[in-house]
Amino acid sequence: MTEDEEYARSELYGVLSMLFYGPPSQAVLELIEDAAIEGDGVLADAWRGLQAASSQTTAERAKEEYESLFIGVGKSEVMLYGSYYLSGFLMEKPLLALRSDLARLGLERSENLSESEDHFAALCDAMRLLHGNIATQKEFFTAHIQPWAHQLFDAIDAHPGAAYYRAVAGLARGFVDVEGQAFDMA
Repeated sequence: MTEDEEYARSELYGVLSMLFYGPPSQAVLELIEDAAIEGDGVLADAWRGLQAASSQTTAERAKEEYESLFIGVGKSEVMLYGSYYLSGFLMEKPLLALRSDLARLGLERSENLSESEDHFAALCDAMRLLHGNIATQKEFFTAHIQPWAHQLFDAIDAHPGAAYYRAVAGLARGFVDVEGQAFDMA
């Protein structure tokens, strides 16, 4: 993998992390909309879909959708946590295994975050921090993202209130698929 490809992967993990931690500002929507994209393929098509969605929403609508999908009143309608998809409950054994792996890798949760480490955005951040070590990234990805990410994307796609985040999930799905294939070949 070239240095440019590594950088692009790291940046895409950063974009996904930002969009899943919280709704985009108007400035972020405009940056996504205006970003240059070249070529064809799954990721280029998914990025163009996100650009179109970004041009058709506002920061306020994206915030309302984010809160409706992922925060809700009482229990969120779509969970962003791996332990929920892997065990059916939050804060379960998959989170303990993840915390053990993060400690082994020298990564720890920021005290500024209220989300647990198995939040999809936190996992994207971890992959970004593991930049440059393909073997470690592959091990982390196959243990902590690949087993459940499609369930998250399916839940977003199936939610009748999803519009902007359906496009975000489309980009994330395409990226997870490409990453899985690349790691299989590594």
